[in-house]
Amino acid sequence: MLMKYLFRKKISLSLLLASLVFLNACKDKTEDPVPDLSANGKINTWIQEVMDEVYLWLDDMRNPISLESDPEEYFDALLFKPTDRFSIIYPDYQELIDRLSGVSKEAGYEITLARESSTNNNVIAFITYTKKGSPAESKGLKRGDLITQINGVRMNLDNYQELLGLRSEAHTISLFRYNSESASYVPLPSVDLTTTVLSEDPNFLDTVFTINNQKIGYVVYHFFAPGIEGQATRYDDEMDAIFAKFKAEGINQLILDFRYNGGGFQSSAVNLASLIAPGITNNDVFTKIKYNSFLMGFDQLKNVQIKFESKPENLGAILSGNKVYVITSSRTASASELIINGLRPYMDVFLVGGLTFGKNVGSIAIEDEENTANKYGLLPIVSQSFNKNDQSDYATGFQPNIQGNELSQPTLLPFGDTNEFLLKLTLEQITGTPSTDRIKMLDRIDLGSSIENQTRFGKLIDDQTKFKLKH
Repeated sequence: MLMKYLFRKKISLSLLLASLVFLNACKDKTEDPVPDLSANGKINTWIQEVMDEVYLWLDDMRNPISLESDPEEYFDALLFKPTDRFSIIYPDYQELIDRLSGVSKEAGYEITLARESSTNNNVIAFITYTKKGSPAESKGLKRGDLITQINGVRMNLDNYQELLGLRSEAHTISLFRYNSESASYVPLPSVDLTTTVLSEDPNFLDTVFTINNQKIGYVVYHFFAPGIEGQATRYDDEMDAIFAKFKAEGINQLILDFRYNGGGFQSSAVNLASLIAPGITNNDVFTKIKYNSFLMGFDQLKNVQIKFESKPENLGAILSGNKVYVITSSRTASASELIINGLRPYMDVFLVGGLTFGKNVGSIAIEDEENTANKYGLLPIVSQSFNKNDQSDYATGFQPNIQGNELSQPTLLPFGDTNEFLLKLTLEQITGTPSTDRIKMLDRIDLGSSIENQTRFGKLIDDQTKFKLKH
């Protein structure tokens, strides 16, 4: 079997193990394949071989079920639960890669759910952002709009998950918009939404604020992806251009808004970190990677280090106090947390918002190159990430320096509005000038977010380490 590991052209590390001979002493496998396997049997045999080689919790992997089982059930049965909350099998490898890169069929809006009140079971959904070029944007949906019904049915604790599933196809929403003069939500006409295939650009917003003597660069980044098919480094190149602009404008403070950033590709994390860390070269360690007991037996995999890149757009030398500010929430996960952890040995990383998700392990996207009938893609957890100082203690998340929950506000103001709650909290830390017009906090119960249902959420995809296992 030959397993293909996803990687991009701009590789800072290449580990090529042309062939690894798997001895019976290492694996409990038969020497010869079982003949005349069924379709499921072939797929499940491949799944087992993959997991026997790369799964991080190899020593704790569960016993396999019948080879004739559904492949998704077979894969799930192997996982070391509840420790492993992250490994997934996907029905189509190419669709998996597309979704990890922000390509999917949808109406183009993300939501956060909350209880309407502790005295009833109604559920409301706040639009957190709409995507450029989407049906939602064309219909005028805005961040902060409130949804109460989908296809004419009121959302409540019993049905909201089922109703949210209808968003994958054409649907109708009942909409309310906040009126600041009356301090209340007013109804809008119902909105009919179609779905289309979108390529979401993770570089959502960037701007520069000048407040007193501070020049503050602010970037909203929704996931880590270098680009899309045919434009392999498009998004990373855009990020480089944003930082070149920040540098040209002479900013002295930087805010990264990761509140909805659930992760993505490692290479883009390296790219972004290399634009921020002070005084680094391509010899400095951004992250270290450790594998399972089997793979760590090979010299090439005992000391894997991912280095920074030397980038002319780097801002490290001009950031005041050697500090970067990061806006976080419970949806700040994986590759976002890799940035926080990887930068901490080099600078002060100041967090504003919520406790992050807590994921210090990574995956590699794997397809079966030998069996063309097998369309499945695997994203097993294969590694744990450490920073330069061998720290990896964020499995329960990073605690913010300053806590804040945007749902505590009457409405969600637009990104880049200096009165937007989490941005305002961060600006206060930078300027040292607290606001005098605090709004009364609301006690809303957060029920989850559409961000958490994205394939890429909670994923750290190693697209830089290339190794082939052949036996």
